[in-house]
Amino acid sequence: MRWYEKFDEWAAEQLPEMTVLKDEPLSRHCSFRIGGNARRMAFPRTAEELTRAVMFAREQGGAPLLLGNGTNVLFPDEELERLVVATDELTDIKCQGEVLTAQCGVTLARLAVCARSHALTGLEFAHGIPGSVGGAVVMNAGAYGGEIKDVLVGAELMTEDGTVRFFPVEELALGYRRSLLSDRPECAVLSATFRLSQGDEAEIRGRMEELMARRMASQPLEYPSAGSTFKRPEGAFAGTLIDRAGLKGLRFGGAVVSEKHAGFVINTGGATSADVKELIRQIQQRVQQESGILLETEVRMITEEE
Repeated sequence: MRWYEKFDEWAAEQLPEMTVLKDEPLSRHCSFRIGGNARRMAFPRTAEELTRAVMFAREQGGAPLLLGNGTNVLFPDEELERLVVATDELTDIKCQGEVLTAQCGVTLARLAVCARSHALTGLEFAHGIPGSVGGAVVMNAGAYGGEIKDVLVGAELMTEDGTVRFFPVEELALGYRRSLLSDRPECAVLSATFRLSQGDEAEIRGRMEELMARRMASQPLEYPSAGSTFKRPEGAFAGTLIDRAGLKGLRFGGAVVSEKHAGFVINTGGATSADVKELIRQIQQRVQQESGILLETEVRMITEEE
């Protein structure tokens, strides 16, 4: 019996209320709108269901992959022979004074709006970042001078052996677009706790609207993409280096370097994962030739095993 057949039987018996989809198109679950089918995709309703599903699939060879909002990933064109565990239903937020605790599936936009509604400042930068709390902790998401580590108290994680415990921010090793979890994909963020400051709701709203306007004016939000394709190299900006290399508008298949912001590879229609990867390779090659800098991808390339 194959791993997914064992998972079907186990889930039907042990977690009958959890939705499990068969051969689900991953293009429906990522901002790039690219990807083949997931052999199985589960939607746990609680942290306990998530932990149990992940551990069972891992034992059976299902190589579980946790998926938040799908805004920083590139799925393969072929079928993904893994259990994809979506956090869409893990969306509770609790507010106690200046402290917010949010489950991993909460979007950063909703978290920032919740903070604003309680006149709490510190998350304005996160309002336009199209990701979830879980992914934001893993990547130490940031924009416009703010980063998750600036306001994070800590996160509740499921570790490799299925143990669940709270990790203070000091133990998470948060750096530029990375954390302890970047090198330990078998761990999972279940929830995160943030400490904010009292502020003026009108001022918070104004700052959020200002940053959103800047984002809309400078980024190709009208096209599917995974956000910034490359990490910021030391002492430079990826978009500037790509622009200087004359690569705006460079195309491979349906994948194109945005004319609006060279740091974005966009899907102009029908782009495949292979198209995006080849375009990324060409960008890296040309930029290195022009500047001597090898750009490192920020987009997470999903494979059969990690």
